[in-house]
Amino acid sequence: MPDALLPLILITPILLLLSLGIVGFVVRYQRRLLQQQGEVREIREAAQQQALEAALLAQEEERRRIAADLHDGVGTTLSIVKLHLSTLNRPDLTREATALLDQAIGEVRRISRNLLPAVLQKFGLPFALEALARTVPEDGPTRVHITQNGTPRRLDPQQELTVYRVVQELLGNGLRHAKAANIDIMINFGVDSLSLQYIDNGVGFDPSAGDVQPSPGSRTGLGLMNLRSRVALLRGTLRHESSPGLGSQVWISLPLQYLAANQETSTISSL
Repeated sequence: MPDALLPLILITPILLLLSLGIVGFVVRYQRRLLQQQGEVREIREAAQQQALEAALLAQEEERRRIAADLHDGVGTTLSIVKLHLSTLNRPDLTREATALLDQAIGEVRRISRNLLPAVLQKFGLPFALEALARTVPEDGPTRVHITQNGTPRRLDPQQELTVYRVVQELLGNGLRHAKAANIDIMINFGVDSLSLQYIDNGVGFDPSAGDVQPSPGSRTGLGLMNLRSRVALLRGTLRHESSPGLGSQVWISLPLQYLAANQETSTISSL
């Protein structure tokens, strides 16, 4: 072997090992960087989730406060006014005012029930959804159908409230804006998930026009923002389709854990 090749033969393995070491360092660095990015993303998502939960919990607390003020404050005041009218013994003069007071008292009670659904706390989500459907007048301009498939079961109270608010939001948006003859909401209680489909045959809207200032009387998809927040709280998915004049459809899937039978009994008895 020529003496000139000896240094080259000796240095080649060293260079090869050095190159492998550099490649290994780069690979480990990239893996570590990706891991750190993943950890940062998880921390950010957890912080966003906590902020969302705090915002929605604060919203529910405000609903409870307003419901209590309406029921205990305004409702009681109206009842006292009605009692004063009855002491005048002039039904010819007070009949119309008494009728208006009865209407106002009924409206206050209805708003209070919507803000704080006691039926949900006492009897659970399946029963509360049936009660929600019955609140819509059958002789009104919009027919509402809420159907429940699978095996309706109890959920964690906070999850039940979130699902109830989702259905309530869908129904409210449809009644206020869709101008539909029919609204159908189907809830399917799966093995470890709950899926929901909303369909109306109303005026629809253009989903791409969310950033454009709407014209007076037009329907927008801005109500979907509240829905997305509530669905995100339960780590679910939401998909929607709509076109002007062709109605709207919404599909929601929520990964949920149902309560066992003995948990359902203890939950109801504790309320």
